[in-house]
Amino acid sequence: MKISIAGTGYVGLSLAVLLAQHNKVMTVDIVQEKVDLINDGISPIQDKYISDFLKNKQLDLVATTDRFSAYSVADIVIVATPTNYDVENNSFDTSAAESVIQEVLSINLNALIIIKSTVPIGFTDSMKIKYNTKNIIFSPEFLREGSALYDNLYPSRIVIGEDSDRARDFAQLLSRGAHAKSITQLFISNSEAEASKLFANTYLAMRVAFFNELDSFSEIKGLDTKKIIDTIGADPRIGNDYNNPSFGYGGYCLPKDTMQLLANYKNIPNSIIKGVVDANDIRKKFIANQIIKKNPKKVGIYRLTMKEDSDNFRSSSIQDVIKILKKNEIEVIIFEPTIFTEYFLDSKIVSSFEVFINSVDIIVANRWDDNLKEVEGKVYTRDLRN
Repeated sequence: MKISIAGTGYVGLSLAVLLAQHNKVMTVDIVQEKVDLINDGISPIQDKYISDFLKNKQLDLVATTDRFSAYSVADIVIVATPTNYDVENNSFDTSAAESVIQEVLSINLNALIIIKSTVPIGFTDSMKIKYNTKNIIFSPEFLREGSALYDNLYPSRIVIGEDSDRARDFAQLLSRGAHAKSITQLFISNSEAEASKLFANTYLAMRVAFFNELDSFSEIKGLDTKKIIDTIGADPRIGNDYNNPSFGYGGYCLPKDTMQLLANYKNIPNSIIKGVVDANDIRKKFIANQIIKKNPKKVGIYRLTMKEDSDNFRSSSIQDVIKILKKNEIEVIIFEPTIFTEYFLDSKIVSSFEVFINSVDIIVANRWDDNLKEVEGKVYTRDLRN
């Protein structure tokens, strides 16, 4: 099969590598630097498996900025462009995804368009009506940042928003590239597939929020969070996943997906969904206030990234904590080796770890790092691994 993929983020690039094991794949991006890196066998994003496959596996994969050449020859075009949440419109900004759909239809009417970008419920069917085509299907991804290719190699399930021969053929393409022996395949409607993505991520966000609120209670009451979590996690119905307290959920998916699902609930009674969104803001304010109570003159932020093995800090919870601290006229400096600018959020970036730890009264770390052991007494974190 000839497959073209619009977007080379975690979703697009992991799918490109997966499918290029057995198909001819072209990835499309507007950034020449990313295209050059991929063609040189170097991953532009931090993902151990993607880096390994690009360097060591035989892949039929080419990256390009030439959309016409990519779409004109494709049997399948996968849309993996970002859909950021637009607060003013109270919805995802789907303009990039729709732009790809328009381009593909103007170049190649026979190509099957598979939307992998996360979209509002009802978006795919609305595109089919708007552009008078049957050749659009939604298929959600369930990937983790930093482990996107691994999650494609060992998927929990494959979901396709159509029950048809072509839907099963696409599911088979994904299965053939995977390493897992048996993969659950689900064929449902486009809107049901769109809903499954938003509800799955909102459930995960709800779990994060639950354990964060448990930790807030424990910190105020002087209880040992870990002992409580270990005790309730021993119940197999609860388990031990997504239970490590943080400063709040962040990243590419959970913040925007929870807000989009809440927007889809317009005129539908709900309490939990709104509560999940509100709980994250409450947690970030709680964390900031706990830091403020310590009366620091200068706060050091250790890393902006959301979690280990990720170079992403988009919508990371620590950013909102920084904003609250600065509103309270507390000086903030940041240690973040992935940023090569002098300032971020009007706060100075420090590249020397030694200068960083010696310049601040308190070090705030969303995730513990053994590098901090030498100054453990200065560190404020809620990470259970500390």
